[in-house]
Amino acid sequence: MNCPHHIRIFDSKPHSYRDLPVRLAEFGTVYRWEQSGELGGMTRVRCFTQDDAHLFVTPEQLDHEIQGCLELVKIVLGTLRMDDYRVRVSLRDPASDKYVGDPANWERAENALRAAARSLGKPFTEELGEAAFYGPKIDFVVKDVIGREWQLGTVQVDYNLPERFNLSYIGPDNEKHRPVMIHRAPFGSMERFVGVLIEHFAGHFPVWLAPEQVRVLPISEKFNDWAEAVFKRLRAEGVRATVDLASDKVGAKIRLAQLAKVPYMLILGAKEEEQQAVSVRHRHSGDLGLQPLDEFVLRITREISERALDHAG
Repeated sequence: MNCPHHIRIFDSKPHSYRDLPVRLAEFGTVYRWEQSGELGGMTRVRCFTQDDAHLFVTPEQLDHEIQGCLELVKIVLGTLRMDDYRVRVSLRDPASDKYVGDPANWERAENALRAAARSLGKPFTEELGEAAFYGPKIDFVVKDVIGREWQLGTVQVDYNLPERFNLSYIGPDNEKHRPVMIHRAPFGSMERFVGVLIEHFAGHFPVWLAPEQVRVLPISEKFNDWAEAVFKRLRAEGVRATVDLASDKVGAKIRLAQLAKVPYMLILGAKEEEQQAVSVRHRHSGDLGLQPLDEFVLRITREISERALDHAG
């Protein structure tokens, strides 16, 4: 875990209550000694990347900062229309000895998360024994396309590590006070998130996410110069484009692009070159007709900037 490193950064200099909240974030590599039978593809691995963040806050700031963390997770899932999820409040099991810290602090943290979960306006469950050893958490458990559940985003409240590492800030009374720590990972494991995302879209990523957004397909080598010009224009606009200059027939080129799930194909021939235009084909909607190059560039850059999920046809 990266928690101790961020703790050391926070503790490397004095802080006033006016400095808080202090928010530290990184994409950090972490390790879990999963057993061989538990490993699976990208969804359960031994080495993975976490979008790890730790927020050091005053007790008075806790509720507001938790809300901000939950909103961030909702933005991530909402942007990708990953709506089939449930909210789990993971609590300490009082009968277990794996948890550290003062029970009173656990109760405060659990009550704060319950209140935050209620504010989401979505049903949630409380599950004993699912908390981290240092604090309770809210988990977003997402269903993939075949109904399996995966924990992705998480927000955790921690009174214990600040205590164990003797963290402090100077309050308005000029005395030392203990901060509260929030652990936040909107994606969770990046590897797991991408694995679930690939299945969520069945590989048909929306334009803004697609590794290859446009493939330029001249119908013969006579139109390679126009194809190169279109390709360079797209690249200049920040579009992830490629150009297929192979001698194959255009039907074969289209089939290859369809199999690669490229969102847009631009077919170029004599008419297109003469009119400085492109014949647009979409992987789902098929032939969209002849469009001026400027019009297509405007269309695709707008889809990318708006993070559109559906093709307008």
